[in-house]
Amino acid sequence: MTTNWTLAELDLELPDGRRLHAYDTHPGEGGRRLPVVWHHGTPNIGSPPDPLFQASERLGIRWISYDRPGYGGSTPNPGRNVAAAAADAAAVADALGIDRYAVMGHSGGSVHALASAALRAERVIGVVSVSALAPFDADGLDWFAGMAPAGEATLRAAAAGRAAKEAHEASATDEDPGFVSADWKALAADWAWFGTVVGPALRDGPGGLIDDDLAYVAPWGFDPAAIHSPVLLLHGTADRIAPSAHSEWLARRIPSAELWLAPDEGHISVLAHAEAALEWLRGLS
Repeated sequence: MTTNWTLAELDLELPDGRRLHAYDTHPGEGGRRLPVVWHHGTPNIGSPPDPLFQASERLGIRWISYDRPGYGGSTPNPGRNVAAAAADAAAVADALGIDRYAVMGHSGGSVHALASAALRAERVIGVVSVSALAPFDADGLDWFAGMAPAGEATLRAAAAGRAAKEAHEASATDEDPGFVSADWKALAADWAWFGTVVGPALRDGPGGLIDDDLAYVAPWGFDPAAIHSPVLLLHGTADRIAPSAHSEWLARRIPSAELWLAPDEGHISVLAHAEAALEWLRGLS
């Protein structure tokens, strides 16, 4: 879409020597907009979601985001868990002079968004979680049920450890990722944008993807039940990458959660409801 602003990019040097590559759609606008930290999926870089820019302009949203460690311009953080994203997101907000912010994530990014709500509760206004996974040890959940074979295989490899995951990625072929017909239609229209964030994420190899998948199947470093900020869980009932039972489990676990199930929507096509989710988020501030 055409905008009257330019996406700012910056590199942050963290106390532990790592670098985070960050993005800001409206630098210097202070309290005039609601800051929303975008957590990207796997494998993506962190550039904020262009298809939502028109809605975010209408709603007065300022997107803040960053490449997770091992992706794009951010240096790896070996052995990172999901919880580590809370400190990284806060560091980006600190560098931009932002005290309180909302968070939004899609796919694997959704669980990293939840980390901020659990571990930076005093700063997080609210959360939108789209197409989330539940913790690997979620009680009462058949974690792999309903996943497409390729997705199940890659996560089972991660569960077997780093060596097995690296071997799986070295031999992986372009199998059906689990998209349903509605996903393919979305990817041929507005959400063709994903093509601009997936390629750069893999340009230097699968390191970021490997670290992400290892984190999803390891202890997250927080309990979703500790989240008390308002949470909206949005999920398509036809999702074959992260089946909707995962968000249903999270909705039972998180005391403050509201669940929106989108009938017949898949992992990508569910983003047709993202504008309504942003309106929900804006209503919290």
